[in-house]
Amino acid sequence: MVVDELMLLILDGEACQSSLSYQVVTKGLNNMNLNDSTGSSDESVQVQRADLHAAVQAGIISTAQAQHLWSRWRAPGAAKAALTYAQGRSAAAAGPSFSFTNTLYYFGGMVAIGAMTLFMTLGWQSFGAWGLLGISVAYLLACLKVADHLKDRHLPIPAGILATLAVCLVPLIVWCAQQGLGLWPPGGSNTYSAYHTHINWRWMTLEFATLAAGVVMLWRYRLPFMVMPIAVTIWYMSMDVAHALMQQASAWDWTFMRDVSLVFGMATCFIAVWVDVRSRRARQPEWRQDYAFWLYLYGAIMFWGGLSLRDSEAEWGKAVYCLINLVLVFGGAVIGRRVFTVLGGLGVAMYLGHLSHQVFGDSLMFPFALTLIGLGLVALGIWWQRHEESINERLSAWVPAGLRG
Repeated sequence: MVVDELMLLILDGEACQSSLSYQVVTKGLNNMNLNDSTGSSDESVQVQRADLHAAVQAGIISTAQAQHLWSRWRAPGAAKAALTYAQGRSAAAAGPSFSFTNTLYYFGGMVAIGAMTLFMTLGWQSFGAWGLLGISVAYLLACLKVADHLKDRHLPIPAGILATLAVCLVPLIVWCAQQGLGLWPPGGSNTYSAYHTHINWRWMTLEFATLAAGVVMLWRYRLPFMVMPIAVTIWYMSMDVAHALMQQASAWDWTFMRDVSLVFGMATCFIAVWVDVRSRRARQPEWRQDYAFWLYLYGAIMFWGGLSLRDSEAEWGKAVYCLINLVLVFGGAVIGRRVFTVLGGLGVAMYLGHLSHQVFGDSLMFPFALTLIGLGLVALGIWWQRHEESINERLSAWVPAGLRG
């Protein structure tokens, strides 16, 4: 029965062609409350995509039900595909769970990554450039081999951690090669550990190589955690690019570094939005994972850090800063990215602190007014919760389709 089919699971209907139409045989309609009493118990009706859309607009069925029903009629076996798609999308949206097993995975992985990056001691350089290069390449190949094995055993989280460790070894390999071939620019640090602690334009060759290798390996393994070293490298590059542009300056200009960080942060956030949209629209389960998380995280930190360091002396400038942070708070809630909401909340708190200590320091009414504003926001939240479904439906028209929850 058509009515029974309406209750099946969802399927994305973007690939369905609205020009198609089908004859649907409905049975047992006499048992339903229909105005047409002259119809027989078996009727043949012509159904088009527009008819289902009209039913959705009338509130008879939901959009998900209409999409699945249409896919079921237009192709044999599509209902099974719908179930697979829905399960894959749900699993991708959920991401790794916070469990003891995953805690061991990520904690152990971060320790191993730190050992080959942040915590690499000068003792390793006793092997020489070529010796350290051989060890690094051996490490990288071993990591990729184990990552392949773990992925074949359907263990994506540890596989992603091992593949990420391989990406993190790329700058070390490039540095060893440059040192061994005598291509390292003069004047820079001769220790690799300084890569993670010193800002210098000479590190840019390592960063470009890491970005290229990270993108290639991400395409090969398709595991979201591998975006982490890419995002960190973009953060490093924002500082080293600023240092390169300041070579003609007579002194260190931290305000220029701040502005470059803000621009890099905005660019990284735009890239994250693009990645997020493509991931949500992807049809293959391995591409419907959260590849944008790390880009959002580091992009938001770079942007917010650069913005917060722009200390305007004028009160209107501080008010604009508060307004931008309010946009971050609610924008993060709309697209489901907590990092924007957290950073925006910190920015608003900083502005309110400025008001309470600098502008209204002698006012007795300011704490009461601020309390009323806070309680008003709580009341707004209660009202929003009661009407959330209708509000989200209206606001979704302003949000790009790929970013809707």
